Amino acid sequence: MYGIQLIWHGHACFEIRADFNVLIDPFFRGNPGAKLLPQDVEPDFILVTHGHYDHLGDTIEIAQRTGCRVIVVHELANYLKSQNVMAEGMNIGGKMKINGMSVVMTDANHSSSISHSGSRLYGGRAAGFILQINGCSIYHAGDTGLFGDMRLIGDIYKPDVALLPIGGRYTMDPEDAARAVNLIRPGIVIPMHYNTFDVISQNPVDFMHNVMGLCDTEVLIMSTEDVLGL
Repeated sequence: MYGIQLIWHGHACFEIRADFNVLIDPFFRGNPGAKLLPQDVEPDFILVTHGHYDHLGDTIEIAQRTGCRVIVVHELANYLKSQNVMAEGMNIGGKMKINGMSVVMTDANHSSSISHSGSRLYGGRAAGFILQINGCSIYHAGDTGLFGDMRLIGDIYKPDVALLPIGGRYTMDPEDAARAVNLIRPGIVIPMHYNTFDVISQNPVDFMHNVMGLCDTEVLIMSTEDVLGL
């Protein structure tokens, strides 16, 4: 309907294929769910929710090779520019339009730092994104706990698809993620950020059952073999 394909590469890494290709949180090396390597992808844009290694991932290598634009929070953009990456900074609540795609940076309740030469650098705020492409609204929540303003995100941007973490410990668990779905009320929700490491081991079917008890949002449990047409 929208001419979009959505692919999950494991953890929080998603690829959106439209008239251009978007990668979100491109974590390939070290990601047991990923079927590809950084040299296998050709994005036009990369969006990164925060600086932790399992989200910033292979951004620098991919961006240096392809020359793609990287959209991130301001402090992380400054760091990436120092690494010869074409980065564009935003901040929470900011909006931009690029190649017909609307990008809104949303809040996320999480921390952020950058690993660099054995040191930890300040990574700015952790964030999520609302992407509007070909009339389709996609919400990637990033790493986050449950927060009340998710209702506002749902009311204002009316996501057709929401990508929500369910791993627990560092983000929402299946119970809180289901509560988030009830606030956002997207058409479809896809769980992410689980089973990559032992400490975030979860059964996504538990999440599905929790959602079914709260609202009528469709839960789609993707594998990294799937290509979702939207």
